[in-house]
Amino acid sequence: MPKKTHSIKPQSILVDTLFSHPMGAVEGFTFDSSVAAVFPDMIQRSVPGYSTVVAISGVLAQRFSQPATRLYDLGCSLGATSFSMAQSAAAGCELIAVDNSTAMLDQLSTILSQQTLLTAIKLVNDDINAVTIDNASVVALNYTLQFIAVEQRASLLSKIQQGMLPGGVLLLSEKIQFNDASVNDLFVDLHHDFKRANGYSELEISQKREAIENILVPESLPMHRQRLIDCGFSRVEVWFQCFNFASLVAFK
Repeated sequence: MPKKTHSIKPQSILVDTLFSHPMGAVEGFTFDSSVAAVFPDMIQRSVPGYSTVVAISGVLAQRFSQPATRLYDLGCSLGATSFSMAQSAAAGCELIAVDNSTAMLDQLSTILSQQTLLTAIKLVNDDINAVTIDNASVVALNYTLQFIAVEQRASLLSKIQQGMLPGGVLLLSEKIQFNDASVNDLFVDLHHDFKRANGYSELEISQKREAIENILVPESLPMHRQRLIDCGFSRVEVWFQCFNFASLVAFK
């Protein structure tokens, strides 16, 4: 089958300098308009393997999407995963892109108006815990679950599993922690080395870390795997890992 072609127009990218000046008391991280403005640069320079995860989300969507079903991108931010999946989804699919940040979706709406896509993308401004999952063949949770309260994660994953069709998959990417403290410290240090190599200063690294503390709450791979199995998924496999970031695919 020939590959679908879509017109994806490049967007100008602003450099992330949000944490480059001393802040005194650092406020908790939020996905507001200032973050939305620099988000593509921020996530590319902060998350090892981000481009690979986005691209492979499209590859997995091509493999597992079923005709005339729904694909969901939960916590879609500016739609990188949405666009990747939309380029390769099966015929007649609809993609539901959900985010609770109005600033993110406003910018995504502008981007979307400038694109030509064969797969329809519907934007939903809501808490992903409140969104109904139905007739789903592929659901993406890329770097989103880590921002959900730990006590709400199992109910969210159960809802996703129940709304998926047989043969459907969940794509889950997360910052992770390790049960061995020395290993965890090593990978945290390597992640900071990655940020330094991408031009972030010690001040930026320190202030960003303080801003996301207790807001982004990572868990271990065994914890993620067991929870997914407990929520009804039949099999869970890690398909990518770089330092303390990992991507899993969970099968209905």
